[in-house]
Amino acid sequence: MNRVLIGIRGEPTPEGMERILTALKGLPGTSQVQATGPAQILVEYDPQVLTVMDLLRTIREEGFLAGML
Repeated sequence: MNRVLIGIRGEPTPEGMERILTALKGLPGTSQVQATGPAQILVEYDPQVLTVMDLLRTIREEGFLAGML
């Protein structure tokens, strides 16, 4: 398993953050997804199933920009 800390551009509302967390948790290959700050998410994922770009794409699909920290 790999871990990555992702920063969300701007500061999403609590509802927006919940949408992002739910979307990431729904991806096959994620084992842990947790908010570590108002605009930060720590994701533990299986690199044989997902890439960081997959995670960032999922966040973009929810309407937010993001990048690795």
